[in-house]
Formats: sequence, C-alpha cells, structure tokens
Amino acid sequence: MQKFLRLTAVLIVALLPVMKLSAQGDALLTNAWAIPTYYNPAAVGDTDNIRLRGGMRAQWIGIDGAPLTFVGAADMPFKFLDKKWGVGAVVQSEKIGLFRNLTADLQFGYKFKLLRGTWTFAIQAGLLNEQFRGSEVYIPDDDDYHQGTDDAIPMRDVGGNALDLGVGLRYSRPRFSVGVSLLHANNPTVTFSGENGEQISGGTSGSDGGTAKKYQFTAKRMLYFDASGNIPVKNTLFELMPSLIVRSDFQFVDAQVTARALYNKLFSFGVGYRWDDAVSVLLGAQLKGFFIAYSYDYHLSHISRASSGSHEVVAGYKLKLDFSEKNRNRHKSIRLM
Repeated sequence: MQKFLRLTAVLIVALLPVMKLSAQGDALLTNAWAIPTYYNPAAVGDTDNIRLRGGMRAQWIGIDGAPLTFVGAADMPFKFLDKKWGVGAVVQSEKIGLFRNLTADLQFGYKFKLLRGTWTFAIQAGLLNEQFRGSEVYIPDDDDYHQGTDDAIPMRDVGGNALDLGVGLRYSRPRFSVGVSLLHANNPTVTFSGENGEQISGGTSGSDGGTAKKYQFTAKRMLYFDASGNIPVKNTLFELMPSLIVRSDFQFVDAQVTARALYNKLFSFGVGYRWDDAVSVLLGAQLKGFFIAYSYDYHLSHISRASSGSHEVVAGYKLKLDFSEKNRNRHKSIRLM
C-alpha cells in the first residue's frame, strides 16, 4: 500500500507543471471509481461479481446547452480452458449544445498472475456515433462573425458512424490496483451525412479554392492512468478508499483525485478535487449488492458565476459468482438469484 501511495504522489507532482487546460473528450465523472470499465477495458471482471452500473452527470447547471451525460456498464469474469477472462459492455450518451454523441463498446480481457498480483490485458471495439442538429442553428442578423449562409455550419441535421477501438492493461492486488488505457486508439473519424444518407459538404479547402470538403468529426486518442486503493483503519469500522485518474489527449492533461471513507461497509463519504476546475463532495450507500452514489461539484473557475455547479448520480448492482471446484457442476435456480 505504501508503494501505491508513493507512486500516486510522484505522478501528481510530475504532472503539475503541464496541467493547464482540460482535455476535451470522454466525460470525466466525479464518481469515476464506480464505473472503471468506462475508462479502462482491462477493469472487466476484476471482481468475482456480475456488475451492473449506470450513471448520469448534469454539468454546469443553469447554463443552456451544458453537457448532459449518461453512462451504463456491465461486466463479469468467467473461466475458459482453465484460464480466467473478463467480458463487458459500455454505453455512453452525451448531449452538448446541438451536438449528440453515442458510444457502444464490447470489451474482452485476458487475466494472468505475475508479481504477486493479477494482470489483465483487454481490448474493446464498438461504434462511435456523432450527430449535429443543424436545423436548430440560429444566427442573429446582427452577428458580426457569421452569416446566415456560413458554409462552415451545417444548416440541417447531420450524423455519422465510425469504428471505435481501445486497449487497456491493469494490475490488481487485494488492496490496490493501477491501470493504463488508450481509448479511441484508431483516431476514428465520422463523416457526416444527411438523414437520407447523402453526403453533406461545404466550405473550401486551401486558398486556391473551390474544392468542397466534407463535414467531419475526429475523436482524439485519449490516454488514461488510474489508481485506487482500499485501506482498512485498524480497530475501527472504517476503510479509506483513495482514487486517482489522469488523462491526456497528448496535448493537454487533466486529473482528478478523490478520498472516500467507507463505514461498516454500508455508508461512504468523501471529497474530491479536479485539477483547476472543481472541488467535490461525495456520498454513497450500499446494501446486499445494491449501491448508490451522489456527488456535487463546485467549480473554481469563472464558470461558477453562471452555474450553480454540477450534479452526478451513479447506481448499480452486483451478484457474487462462485468459481470454487465444489460448485463447478452446481447451478442455482434463477428464482433464488
């Protein structure tokens, strides 16, 4: 555990000089610890449970068109050829202004023992869908920067799909885990088309002009590092659960750290800090496989003048699996599960 804490401290200090602007990309949830497979496919099957997780983040309350994000995830371990594997699925939907995006991915991981811990190497593949509601664009007549016929802005609803790939590696021990992943590894590019599938283009390329270019969206490669721990406090019913997640699009870096305490394996509470953006309060409860968590972010930037903050809710359920030899040929009735 001391090695984990030292590694976390060194990483934060090393990144401080370059954390000046948040990378744009996947939603960074305050409760990222609750849905680890959203950021690293190698987190699939890292417990002996079937896990179902879902969450909603309403960012910058009070600002029109602010991000609204929904995330759902499911994963489980299984044994095949005397080896342990993990499989999962992740779905994310986000609305930002006139943009809508949807990702749906399947995840598959291979597990092996090394250095007194469990390593998981995983890949994920799925669909990236991007939409822009150009029919809702409104440009005032007195706008000094755009014209009503601006070729850079589609004036009709457009959308498109692209193949989205990711890869991850994770090392786990009973009291801590660390991982690294690369999402949107193939730099997927969505070429927008109209509702009937026709290609939409506009604008010109180059000063020699006249060549139409297509409306496109390219998802940046996102590199993630995550770490989490579980530290029992001697002679008490408390457990300390720190977590860290750092991400970069290879131009900018941002990070988030949370410190939570779990009491009697029922109630949790804690605080969080997102670099140069917000401080957070986290609350949670769990009982018989069910759990729910809530967080509130108070933003430290000038955006707090227009917004009352951000809210987030995550809930889930887990079902224990038994991989012992004595239960290999026994099956429990679905009515009892």
